[in-house]
Amino acid sequence: MGCQGVDHSSEQKGFTLWFTGLSGAGKTTIAQKVEEVLRDRGLKVESLDGDVVRLNLSKGLGYSKEDRDTNIKRIGFVCKLLTRNGVIAIASAISPYREVRDFNRREIGNFVEVYVKCPLEVCIKRDVKGLYQKALAGEIKNYTGVSDPYEEPLDPEIIVETDRESVEESAAKVLNTLTELGYLSERLENVAEEGVEEEEVYSEEEEEKIKQRLRDLGYI
Repeated sequence: MGCQGVDHSSEQKGFTLWFTGLSGAGKTTIAQKVEEVLRDRGLKVESLDGDVVRLNLSKGLGYSKEDRDTNIKRIGFVCKLLTRNGVIAIASAISPYREVRDFNRREIGNFVEVYVKCPLEVCIKRDVKGLYQKALAGEIKNYTGVSDPYEEPLDPEIIVETDRESVEESAAKVLNTLTELGYLSERLENVAEEGVEEEEVYSEEEEEKIKQRLRDLGYI
């Protein structure tokens, strides 16, 4: 799926940078590096990490497909608000199902998908909490990549391969592609130097709380 660039003139234009991939692939690590560089440029950036969102916006949701979809749509809704108010929204979430990622793409518009690709065996080796091992032993149900599917993006704007690239290399690939798409104004060679109506998934009260929080932060 292609993505139209934006006019990077005097006013910052909002967009959503969506990191998807298996647990342990490196989504949060790369997202944090990209965020750091963007903030150093003086740009307005907000990050939404899947684990953090579950403790706040999506507290109480489980890991059924329905609950996962609800969680990802809630993240997407916040990204949509940020994007249309001129903020760069960075989302890092497994978001295993292609359909709901595509839903967010349609809703947000300025959407750049980053597939953080990493072999399952490497993700398992990186898992210091041992969650993959518990899932393989049947102790954890509905675990993505083991007992639940992960649907790879078919045509993401960016693919990083974290078993072959350093964090800096992956982040540079993301930033340079954003420049090529017209979302950023300069390339970085070295990051180290620098349809059908969907069912509503949030209540009016939840939506107002989100908007009020964004107002408090000065984004609306």
